[in-house]
Amino acid sequence: MGYRTTGLPDFPWDTLAPHAAVARSHPDGIVDLSVGTPVDPTPEPVRAALAAAADAPGYPTTHGTAALREAAAAWLARRRNAPGVDPAAVLPTIGSKELVATLPALLGLGEGDVVVHPEVAYPTYDVGARLAGADALPADDVAAWSGRRDVRLVWLNSPANPTGRVLGVDELRAVVTAARAQGAVVASDECYALLPWEEPWASQGVPSVLDPRVCDGDHTGLLVVQSLSKQSNLAGYRAGFVAGDPRLVAALLEIRKHAGMMVPAPVQAAATAALSDDDHVSAQAERYRRRRAALTAALAQAGYVVDDSVAGLYLWVRAPGVGQDGWQTVADLAQLGILVAPGAFYGPSGARHVRVALTASDDDVARACARLTGT
Repeated sequence: MGYRTTGLPDFPWDTLAPHAAVARSHPDGIVDLSVGTPVDPTPEPVRAALAAAADAPGYPTTHGTAALREAAAAWLARRRNAPGVDPAAVLPTIGSKELVATLPALLGLGEGDVVVHPEVAYPTYDVGARLAGADALPADDVAAWSGRRDVRLVWLNSPANPTGRVLGVDELRAVVTAARAQGAVVASDECYALLPWEEPWASQGVPSVLDPRVCDGDHTGLLVVQSLSKQSNLAGYRAGFVAGDPRLVAALLEIRKHAGMMVPAPVQAAATAALSDDDHVSAQAERYRRRRAALTAALAQAGYVVDDSVAGLYLWVRAPGVGQDGWQTVADLAQLGILVAPGAFYGPSGARHVRVALTASDDDVARACARLTGT
């Protein structure tokens, strides 16, 4: 008997090891811009909430505390223009990656079912389909899957990893309309939504799939997946949540109770504090804004082109003209002691780009900029 894991691709970042070795050999050391892992301190109010809840001898509830679910619902209304989310339709998750990887299976998908995801996309959308035994369909055009009864789940990611592209209200609405017409679930990964850089998103905000302009206030068939890793520097806490359609969330809850998929009680307390405080999120966004401006200018001076990248934690970069193969760009930058991720990690359509993360210290960003510009 074979095991389903034999159908999984190699873990992408393992293939970066030779280029990482080159970058580490730089006389001034490596500047690692390949992975979007936060480097700034976890906010003090969040750490205080974690410490205050440290005496937790009993099991936490899978559904999460009422305080956490109410804070998440209030946050969706306040920060994402998504009012009317029932706190009962909020479910804490162990970060967001585990939910992305398991959602097709948790929804009961299997052989013969199709999971749609963006053409250039976070690899875990594809992995989740494979783990469930379903098929993945990379597609940005609704017409590529609309009307197909085998499509059971449609992933959205706005702002997108890695491209930073944002989907507007009309684009989101078209996906929701088509999915509902054929009974498919729409899951929207919105973990970068509070990091808009360019207009109109900087002023208007990035729309959510639960925005009434998108869904008419009806959450049927819709799920929002949210992570606190990026906006609150909580990657090490593994804190996230899924919210939306009450019936879907109730079904996910029932399975997760059986599987023991519980967020630790101190982390639930910390997440409640993070969702209740907007100041630290604004301060962190400002740090990323400065780093983005510096790296964008330095890359342009070095002759590189930044495409899309209007929001989120990454710059989507290519060499001039049509762009050389992204792996060659990785190699070129590694010679400068700068490690980036090849666009091929995110699908064939990304092959001529690289992803440059903004998640480096101010000092490291300054070092990268100096190397790019030769100053």
